[in-house]
Order: sequence, then structure tokens, then C-alpha cells
Amino acid sequence: MGTTEQSTDAATATETRDVVVVGAGTAGCYAAATIATAGYDVVVLERKDEDEAGHIACGDALKGAGNFPDVIPKSNLEPAFTNTDVDHGRFEIPQEDTVLEIPIPGELAVIDRHEYGRLVIEGALEAGAEIQYDTVVTEVNQDDDGRVTGVEAIRKGEARSYDAEVVVDGAGSLSVLQDMVDVSGSTFDSNVDYSQFASAYREVVHVEEPVEWSDALVIKPTQRSAGYLWYFPRTETEINVGLGFQMTEEPMQLVEDLKRDLRNRAEFDGAEVADKLGAALPTKRPHDSAVHPGFVAVGDAAGHVNPTTGGGIAGAAYAGKYAGEQIVEAIEHDDVSEDRLWRYNERVMDHYGARYAALDVYNILTIGSDLDDLIGLIAAMPGDKLSEALYSGSTSVGWKLKLETLLKSRGHWDTLWTLYKTKQRADEILSHYENYPTSPAGLESWQDRRDELMEEVYETTGADPKY
Repeated sequence: MGTTEQSTDAATATETRDVVVVGAGTAGCYAAATIATAGYDVVVLERKDEDEAGHIACGDALKGAGNFPDVIPKSNLEPAFTNTDVDHGRFEIPQEDTVLEIPIPGELAVIDRHEYGRLVIEGALEAGAEIQYDTVVTEVNQDDDGRVTGVEAIRKGEARSYDAEVVVDGAGSLSVLQDMVDVSGSTFDSNVDYSQFASAYREVVHVEEPVEWSDALVIKPTQRSAGYLWYFPRTETEINVGLGFQMTEEPMQLVEDLKRDLRNRAEFDGAEVADKLGAALPTKRPHDSAVHPGFVAVGDAAGHVNPTTGGGIAGAAYAGKYAGEQIVEAIEHDDVSEDRLWRYNERVMDHYGARYAALDVYNILTIGSDLDDLIGLIAAMPGDKLSEALYSGSTSVGWKLKLETLLKSRGHWDTLWTLYKTKQRADEILSHYENYPTSPAGLESWQDRRDELMEEVYETTGADPKY
């Protein structure tokens, strides 16, 4: 097992660890906790200082709150749960003068994201991991065979070098680490582009009187394509409000769009803004492969986010667990090759990756559709069936509901037909991902068939290719 060592080079201090994790977010901390619990020496490098670590822009809605990996128990995180009464979504559609109530399956909580971030870090520390704050990675080191062997960093203005058996990329959306690694010798997914992400801005707002929808997550489409507003109640009087849009769209005046809507909502009269942040999040399918010799990507850095809702906390926790367990096995076998790490990819795809890939088909549909037609159709759909589609990647509709939806969606029948065909494409993608290969050797042929299915998705939706 690794030990901390100081090099004789006075210019650069060198530390030798079993594992280096970059990023103290959910995925990074769960990976670090899993590895440390197994008795290995792991350090987490976090670019923010200790006070700001864990403070990120987020909708604060935690889906799957009742089912987290035990290495950082749910009970450790519960002090950050500020609203556990939320049980449905409220989809406001002003264009249709409609409010659609959407059931949300499973346990749900709205959280104080900064407090949650601190508690996740505490969980990693309690498990035996070390956190080094104010540390920015500047380079990823590789040997002559391409295996990642560590990183170079600047910590509080001083150069530092970290040698490790495995480096974990938990650096979040649009992680720069993957730009630093030459993955040409592996199957690690390099087909990642800014257009596969969404840009978001959020504020935490205090209102004078309790809002009447404190048990709901409020979503409202903007007048612009692929844009949406959210109002998530942390408490009855503390609301996380935000706006996001797909990066394929022209730049939007995010703050002004949000402020305009706030001014038109009576419940926000006299409101005070307590916090402001912006961020990017992946609205894409998971990485085809998130492993390379000596290198593993987790959470947002590997596209482990529901591309229709933006939810990624629970998935990140499990990505950290699965990656950590596979890294421990790899180190125990003195083999950190792509083949040895591959099982991590399989577990992600089996748990939620296949479902997220199917949901990405609906994200593509929104990009290729006329906004008014699509919203009009959504307004005619049964809320429970829309919920199934949003969270499971597929749904079944009986003939009676099909007929009711057909009658309600008069004027949007072309879009309804497109949605029906899109569901078929999503089901095909889901089925294909459920047969994800068991080794890197099978990935190329699997990708070829997947790409054929994606061509049918683009043909059905009319969207430009996303990948």
C-alpha cells in the first residue's frame, strides 16, 4: 500500500499514494471512501478551499434519497435534507394554460447542497481518505505504455507531484483531466463535445410567505427552444430557482429570463437572494467506456446524469462505489489494465447507464422538435405515463389512454406520431445497452450497432446528430 513520500527534488514535493482522486464531489468522495475503507491510501485533490468545497450550482433535488451506498451512510447526509415532503412534479405550461401534476417515483428530498457537500467530504474523511484543498491539477502523467501513473498539481501556489496506481477523475462536467490524458490506446470515450451539455444558473431565494407548492418540484418551459425554469422548495420559504438550456442553442440571457419570470410570480414579491451560482451539466448518454489503464472517470465526468431531468447525485454515489470496488480489486491483483477495470463500466450500465442512454433519445427529440407542438402534446399526456417516461426510459400506454391522448392532442398529431416512433427508438436503445459487452474487445462491434440505431433516432426526431 502507498505511503506519503517526499522527493529529494527541492522544487517539487512528491507524494506516493495507492489512489489519487481529483474532485471532492459526490462521486469522488464515494470512490475515496470505498477505497479507504478497504485499507488503501487515497488522497482527494480539491481545487476549492475548505470553506467552499462542496458548494456547487445544483437544483438541490435528490432523487433516490433512501437508497445510497453504505460506505457513506444516508444517516450521515440527512442533516442536509431540508424538505422531505416533496412527492411530485408540477409542470407549468402557460402556452396551454395548463398545470400538469407528475408523480415522482421513489424517495425524494430537496437539500441544502453546500451542507450536503460538506457532509459527503466528512464521510470520506471518516472512512480514512485524506482531502487536500486549494489543489489544482495541471498535468496527468503516463508511462511509455500509456498507463496513467499520477498527476502534477499546484497546491497553495506550490508545485506538487502525486504518484499513484490509479487516478480517479471526479472533476465534474467538462473535466479538463480527460483533455490531458492520451487515451488513443484504449476504448475510453473521447466522443464528448460541448453540445452534449446544458448550461444552468441558479439562485437561492427567501420569500416572505410559505409557497403553496412546497411539496412539488416546479418546472416551466421558457419561450425558447430547449430552455426551462425550475422552482425547487428547500423549505416553505427558501426556494432554489434556476434556468437552464441545451448548449446547442444560441446563447440565452439566462439571468434576465429568470428575473422576468420571478417578477411575474406574486409569491416572490419582496424576495431576497441569498446565493448565486452557474454551472454546466451533462445531458448526454453515459461514456461508452470510462476506464483507461490506471485511470477511471466517475459521476458527471463520465456522463452519469439523467439527461432529461439533470439528476445525478445518486448515480454519482454509485459510480464512486463501483469504481472504488473495482480499483481495489485491480490493485490487489497488481493489474490496473483496462480489462481489469472494465467491470466498473458493466455495473454502471446495468444499474442506470442503459436507462440514461434511452432517456437521451427523448432529449434528442426536444432538440429536433417544434417547441410549441411538443409542449402542446405534453399537456395532453397523462401525468403518470409522462413520469414513467422521464424516470424509467420507457412506458406502456393502453388503448383507452392512447385514444384519450389522441383526442386531447388534436392539432399535434404529427408530433404525437413522432413521439410514438421515438419511444420505439428509445426501447431499441435500451435493449441494446442491456447487452453491453463484457470486455473491451466487444466494444467496437457493440458501438457499430448502437450507432446504426442512433441514425434511426436522428431520422425519426429530425434532430442533428448529437454524437
